[in-house]
Amino acid sequence: MIRGFPETEFATRVARAQGMMAEHGLAALLLTTEPEVRYFTGYITRFWESPTRPWFVVLPASGKPIAVIPAIGAPVMARTWVDDIRTWRAPDLQDDGVTLLTDTLREVAEGGPVGVPMGHETHLRMPLADYARLGASVNLVPDQGIMRSLRLVKSEAEIDKIRTACTIAGRAFDRVGEIAAPGVPLSQVFRRFQMLCLEEGADWVPYLAGGAGPLGYDDVISPASDTPLARGDVLMLDTGLVWDGYFCDYDRNFGIGAVDTRCLAGHRRLTEAVDCAMEIARPGATAADLFHAMDKVLTGGAGGSEAGRYGHGLGMQLTEWPSLIPDDHTVLQPGMVLTLEPGVEIANGQILVHEENIVVRDGGPERLSPFAAPDLRIL
Repeated sequence: MIRGFPETEFATRVARAQGMMAEHGLAALLLTTEPEVRYFTGYITRFWESPTRPWFVVLPASGKPIAVIPAIGAPVMARTWVDDIRTWRAPDLQDDGVTLLTDTLREVAEGGPVGVPMGHETHLRMPLADYARLGASVNLVPDQGIMRSLRLVKSEAEIDKIRTACTIAGRAFDRVGEIAAPGVPLSQVFRRFQMLCLEEGADWVPYLAGGAGPLGYDDVISPASDTPLARGDVLMLDTGLVWDGYFCDYDRNFGIGAVDTRCLAGHRRLTEAVDCAMEIARPGATAADLFHAMDKVLTGGAGGSEAGRYGHGLGMQLTEWPSLIPDDHTVLQPGMVLTLEPGVEIANGQILVHEENIVVRDGGPERLSPFAAPDLRIL
């Protein structure tokens, strides 16, 4: 599998963006977050873990993106297809790139409106005081959902990377029997599973959650405790590993020896719910349609659980637009990558959750994760 993208991938993204910008009368886009910057530049680094320095990309109404970044990042940006790289020495406590960014936007926008992603699931990665200072000189407006629309549908090259991440996770899940057994602390299982993911080819494992208990687990987001696994427990591991900048996001449940029959039945219901969603996951259906298909199996159509949704988009981020909820009527399109993530209560607030990754296709959805069998895997 080839890392990175050819320049044509980025040129296509830019052309699509600039077409939408023209429709909405935007003179430029201002992008501040890691996935937005990487989407148009290919700039990939773990340095985003440091919150000290802001990073900016300006997309003009025509032409290639312009990087306005701290000087420490210039050598890496120079290895991308971007050739207009403007830098300042950061951090600067008085003017951390604001003047340079203002001058750049004045140059390319010439007083016209500059779109900034402002909708649901967006955030601003620069100090609010600096954003206010910028807004005093530049006409900043909502981006009209352009970034969301662009990233909603993946190219085949992007899908290949997600598929690779899913395959790596699948190999790690196949090896869980090497690390999980009665008496092993859950925290050790978590650490060892991350090691398995890295051994199988993951670049890093930024997300791992799970739980264990005799009737499932009561949350799916906590760090692991030191509680040892016991016979009869159901162990769940949910991983979001990254390969070449793209996530997988799916989980697997395992029985630690013989488990309660209610858990076996619950796992079958979860895989049945996924199968029902797969039957209708085609262009023209909506995110809400997938929710209702799964919810009919899980609750008889009662409207889901407190978890709120049965899946979401997937790509450069662990979770992306849309959400599989009753009120999200996003229409499915070919190339959309989704997770299907139903959950079911077993007893007394204990739950099982199951998740798979798919891509929407004209002839029917393609499985990206290696789908689990209806029968719970017993270790």
